[in-house]
Amino acid sequence: MGNSSETVSFVLAAYGNVGALKYMYFSIILFWYVSICVANTVLIVVINVDRRLHEPMYILLSNLCLNEINASTALYPFLLSQMFSDSHEVTLPWCFLQMCCMYTSASAEFCSLAAMAYDRYISICHPLHYNVIMNTERVFILILLVWMYSFLSFIFSFSFIFSLKFCGNIVNNVYCDHKLIIRLSCSVLVHSFISDIFFVLLSIYLPFTLILVSYMKILAVCRKTSKENKQKAVTTCTPQIVSVSNLFVGCIFHSIDFSLLAAQVPGEVRVILSIYLLICQPMLTPFMYGFNLPKIRQSCTMLLFKRKSISLFGKRVL
Repeated sequence: MGNSSETVSFVLAAYGNVGALKYMYFSIILFWYVSICVANTVLIVVINVDRRLHEPMYILLSNLCLNEINASTALYPFLLSQMFSDSHEVTLPWCFLQMCCMYTSASAEFCSLAAMAYDRYISICHPLHYNVIMNTERVFILILLVWMYSFLSFIFSFSFIFSLKFCGNIVNNVYCDHKLIIRLSCSVLVHSFISDIFFVLLSIYLPFTLILVSYMKILAVCRKTSKENKQKAVTTCTPQIVSVSNLFVGCIFHSIDFSLLAAQVPGEVRVILSIYLLICQPMLTPFMYGFNLPKIRQSCTMLLFKRKSISLFGKRVL
């Protein structure tokens, strides 16, 4: 169809059957996107305002919430803009930008959870050295490394897409799915399969290994401690275990080739499952971590009632 020096446009065919329902879909998507941004922003603001939460665990959580907003922004505004488009066309550079944001965020999600698991490991298994190992400066360096590592893992894995020649332009999804775009290339490339394996190893397997090792060591230590310490470990570690489990469910849905199941699975279900991670995970994070952890719940309550009392006091003065 064209070479790498030309602008290639892809048509997102999954929008073809929206019809009169586009206003309903637009409202639902907009409501969910705003809810995600508000929930995660509230958590970020609470962590930044309350000095008691200026600890490594909560700083890492704040970064995780920022990543949820970043991942959601890579998808939802694009979906909203396409709802009222007649052509549903998107150019290769825009597709690559969307893929970059989405896959960088996916990698950052796993890496951030690995960093949080390491933080819990140091806190529970080496409490006397915690303040030395996980000081604020090192945490910010760790966050910077997470983002650099995630971005570079995407670039090294998928930058070859720009050099492809395409013999088709119909993408059967609502966003730029790299698997479907690579299938449109004029030649079957072995290194496209290798790049997928490379990305999975760097972005999923390595972080998951670190998470698994951290929790195995935490479990080994918890077996020898008091009931109170066991309960504390369970309270702080459960949200991360739930998040990792949900991420793997989303990765399974994302890796399924729904084109082979077109007759058995309705189009709407295929679309929802393909973006399952960006539907559930961004909302799961603030509620599982933020509003589930006692310290953050107390901070939210204090800030809310403090503002109410200030506003009431101001009215009385007036």
